[in-house]
Amino acid sequence: MKVYLIILNWNGKKDTISCLKSVQKLKTDNFELKIVVVDNGSSDSSVDEISQFKSKYEIKIIENKKNLGFAGGNNVGIRYALKNKADYILVVNNDTTLDEDLIVYLIKAAEKYKDGGAFSPKIYFSKGFEYHKDRYKSNELGRVIWAAGGLIDWKNVYGINRGVDEVDVGQYDKTEEIDFCSGACVLYRAKALLKVGIYDERYFAYYEDAELSTRMIRRKWKNYYVPKANLWHKVSQSSGIGSSLNDYFITRNRLLFGMKYAPYRSRFALIREAFKLLFKGRIWQRTGVIDYISGNFYLGSWR
Repeated sequence: MKVYLIILNWNGKKDTISCLKSVQKLKTDNFELKIVVVDNGSSDSSVDEISQFKSKYEIKIIENKKNLGFAGGNNVGIRYALKNKADYILVVNNDTTLDEDLIVYLIKAAEKYKDGGAFSPKIYFSKGFEYHKDRYKSNELGRVIWAAGGLIDWKNVYGINRGVDEVDVGQYDKTEEIDFCSGACVLYRAKALLKVGIYDERYFAYYEDAELSTRMIRRKWKNYYVPKANLWHKVSQSSGIGSSLNDYFITRNRLLFGMKYAPYRSRFALIREAFKLLFKGRIWQRTGVIDYISGNFYLGSWR
């Protein structure tokens, strides 16, 4: 059995090397682990320094000439894995630390739930990266949940990280179906991807993971949350609510996603909201609406 682990890097050599260090500690019972680092057109010395990292696994580095976004960059690695007969593909953010049993538990779940196309672990905030640092006791840090599986609020067309900001006391310790698997860490069954397809590159960044998960469900595959599989995420706060990047891609991609998959009543609400943003929204929200209407996707007007 072959498992391909894909890490996308964009000017993030420090995080990527830190992630690779945790990869060295992974247990690889009954499967062969292959590592692929996709460099998304970095302008620093990422490729040189990652190439020099001493790993017990062979690391395949694929260099993109430009930044293809989360969707396009990861698709390069996914296509490579599929071409090389992967059984499973693990997409992992470069700013994560993997528990040594992560893949073991994800594979166990995948072998048990044959109808599963995607499997999501329990994702914690890395210490010091919590949204509300002052809320927690020192012994709670490292056990604050970022995502215990993803849910979609179809009424308002928003993806929700279940359990976010909660201290883990076992309240999400059941393996169960979820609406979507976060792209921060998700194990895909190669067979499912071959039938359903990979990330929709029009999204560039944001909602591409929810869209693929929704496509999985529409094609009779299920998404599962696997609580025994754990990792820690240095959650980026630089592109939060109100930033121009967030304003643009969330506005545009939420329309793209919602107008295809949401119930009709929610679609009408999205249209009303879009017209409101055209007149009263922030500049990049207005631009996101205009680009959606004109079909200007991928990077769109964002440069």
